[in-house]
Amino acid sequence: MSSAPNQAALLASGVMNFRNGWFDKAAECFAEAVRVDPQSGPARLCLGSTLVKLGRLDDARHALDQVSASNAGPALGAAWSDLGVALRIDDRIDQAASAFGKAVETAPDDALAQQRLGVVLLLLNRPDEAVGPLGQAVSLDPRSAEAWHNYGIALTALRRTDEAIAAFTSALAINPGHLQALAQRLFLLARECEWDALEPDLPKVAMLGIEGPAVSPFLLLSFEDHPERHRRRSERYVAALNLPATPPAARPTRRPDKLRIGYFSADFRNHAMVHLAGRIFELHDRERFTVRAYAFGPPSDDYARQRMRLAFDSFVEVQQLSDHDIAAAGRADGLDLAVDLMGYTEGSRLGIFAHRAAPLQIGFLGYPGTTGAPFIDYMIADPTVVPADMGNAYSERLIRVPFAYMPSDDTRLIAARTLSREQAGLPADGFVFCCFNSSYKIKPVEFAIWMRLLAEVADSMLWLLAPSARAQRNLRNATAGHGVDPARLVFAPPLPTAQHLARQKLADLFVDTFHYNAHTTASDALWAGLPLVTKAGSGFATRVAASLLHAIGCDELVTGSDEEYFELALDLARNPVRLARIRETLAANRRTAPLFDSAGFTHSIEAGYEAAYQRLIDGLEPADIGVSA
Repeated sequence: MSSAPNQAALLASGVMNFRNGWFDKAAECFAEAVRVDPQSGPARLCLGSTLVKLGRLDDARHALDQVSASNAGPALGAAWSDLGVALRIDDRIDQAASAFGKAVETAPDDALAQQRLGVVLLLLNRPDEAVGPLGQAVSLDPRSAEAWHNYGIALTALRRTDEAIAAFTSALAINPGHLQALAQRLFLLARECEWDALEPDLPKVAMLGIEGPAVSPFLLLSFEDHPERHRRRSERYVAALNLPATPPAARPTRRPDKLRIGYFSADFRNHAMVHLAGRIFELHDRERFTVRAYAFGPPSDDYARQRMRLAFDSFVEVQQLSDHDIAAAGRADGLDLAVDLMGYTEGSRLGIFAHRAAPLQIGFLGYPGTTGAPFIDYMIADPTVVPADMGNAYSERLIRVPFAYMPSDDTRLIAARTLSREQAGLPADGFVFCCFNSSYKIKPVEFAIWMRLLAEVADSMLWLLAPSARAQRNLRNATAGHGVDPARLVFAPPLPTAQHLARQKLADLFVDTFHYNAHTTASDALWAGLPLVTKAGSGFATRVAASLLHAIGCDELVTGSDEEYFELALDLARNPVRLARIRETLAANRRTAPLFDSAGFTHSIEAGYEAAYQRLIDGLEPADIGVSA
């Protein structure tokens, strides 16, 4: 007897059960249909789709792998796409990428599958691979605002800024309410110093991420100094990520002989994080601590990476693992503390900490603000960056180290050979104001003050770290708009760190940005002996330079208003005796003040770790901890 009618009946019964939501019964029918005719593409396709609904994802993948496009038709692409969605929800991102890859291979004209593939490749920090399918998605469905938004994110990661701005503009033209695209566009326009283009949307900043959809809080740090709103944005953003969570493990009841600390980052390479914190990893007391690194950024073999491999008791490359599996690796290693070095900076993976890599989890250094994440227990701060009356603007409890929260490597080399002013493109004489902050931090308010300084100080120059050619044109045009000769603006090309530190000796005064201060750049300037004038605001990102100046004994360089900032910078430019005295203070304090005491900082942060862990042992909830000097 032919098996065909029997199989047809099984398929019909399976479809009926599937439509009624009886997926167990449907799977039984489809499995029997496959047994009757193992070559049946439709039976295997139906079985695979049903197993996705049942969450049996490995079995579903096996079933779909047996189906060829020739005997299943376009439905196979949809089935692979559904499997990819389920795998992504299950935090199996690598496997999701593979499934979406199968979907677009089977149905290359499926715009949604192309977009889904691109998005998971972005999650895997592979923008060079993501940009292709996301470009296909907008080509196939040019009316999809979300496709344009995701395409813009990939272009941004590849530093194809003009194209990224155009992509976000396209998203907003289709859907003016796409606030994530608006936030991304605002950030890129700020990076290009397109201040006129920014102006119409600036009134929307206060509500971005507060009302409507969540947006990445990092994008708005440089636009306003409002720590309570930054907290609200962060809390809404992390909630919108829908990160799968793992309940905390049972509380420990005693301190182990050595506390096991895991540091997690994508930036164990030639990066500001290593330039600042590399020394503390080396200096941790190995009698009391075991220190492990979990590196999930792109592979690197530069000097900084090689140094970090030697700095830790173990250095684990986890780029290919899911957040769940990285957290599981931390638990398997018996971590007592997991330290997130990234927050919401590029390449971060907060999902690791949602899965609880350790009983105690701490945010440190990478992100100058609150994560809003309920699974980050503490954050490293200091009394200046987060004063006592501002603690409620942070979801984490605060471990306040006694001086600056920012560590420094007191072995950093400054190149012995310094360029002449002429070689650096500067005039031989005249006062040089400088700001080596990223271009997105520069806003019209402080730029106008810098122009007032140039107007008041004859033969003075403003020396900036070179941004893109587009941003340079905009800054020169803005300079002319203030009635100042654009030739008095000089751009410094990138240099290796030691040479960059050395050339700072050519400047006379570093003038800071407001909403997002100099951070690493301030540390660099002070290490090189360059005085820095800052204005302290309310939020973390606006008070970092003040923290560093306090820790090196130069509080007189901290101001509280725009006019105080201008008057101090002007006085220092006109008063060489006062400026020389400050330089002498910096030189004297460089080796004696707390700011550049790597060993002292390491002892302080270890004391903070110990105190937080003791509270855990004692059964107490996290609470603010002040580490004494």
